[in-house]
Amino acid sequence: MCCKQAFLPEEYDKSIAATLPYYEEYFKQIADIVTIVFQTPITWLDIGCGTGKMASIAIKNPQVKNMVCCDNSPQMLRIAKERICSSNMEFLQIPIQSLGYDSNFDVITAILLNHYLEHEDRIISIKNCYNALKKNGLFFTVENFAPNNDMMKTLYLERWKNYQYNNGKSEKECQNHILRYNTEYYPITIMEQIHILQECGFKNVEIFWCSYMQVGILGIK
Repeated sequence: MCCKQAFLPEEYDKSIAATLPYYEEYFKQIADIVTIVFQTPITWLDIGCGTGKMASIAIKNPQVKNMVCCDNSPQMLRIAKERICSSNMEFLQIPIQSLGYDSNFDVITAILLNHYLEHEDRIISIKNCYNALKKNGLFFTVENFAPNNDMMKTLYLERWKNYQYNNGKSEKECQNHILRYNTEYYPITIMEQIHILQECGFKNVEIFWCSYMQVGILGIK
């Protein structure tokens, strides 16, 4: 399945902060946990790397000896390559459903990616990430989530719409983005996300961050 991004690659970094509350916090939280867990050299795979935001932060950790960034978009990869200059980086154009790694990585990140996938592709992508991790490796996913009922969905979407409007978007832009819910991306509940990780084999699964309609979940192999 082809992921339909909300923004053009050239506009992504500028537009995303006005759309997603606490966007910078996702990456800070992940980097903090990785620093605490690992005191030895590690390998890191960033799936759906986009413009290289996660990689630009991760590569500052001296323990990261090798980082592979994958994305299905050549335009995104071009921007990521321009953003990061390091001999420890590798860039690959590949969809997450086609990953073929086997126990290669200590850390895998998939940020704002799996909610673009329908159910079966989501399971395949997470299982591929599980297979690519070493034992006790960390898998971080940050996704939009679906509230548990229509009442909460209405409330959460309206709050998210207000955030975007207060950060400079027009009323039409805000409404158009909200209308993407379950039409251009396919959110599932937090508990459903946790259950999928458990079904894919992760022995420990916990929320590490949550706000508005985005949730960060950590799975340990």
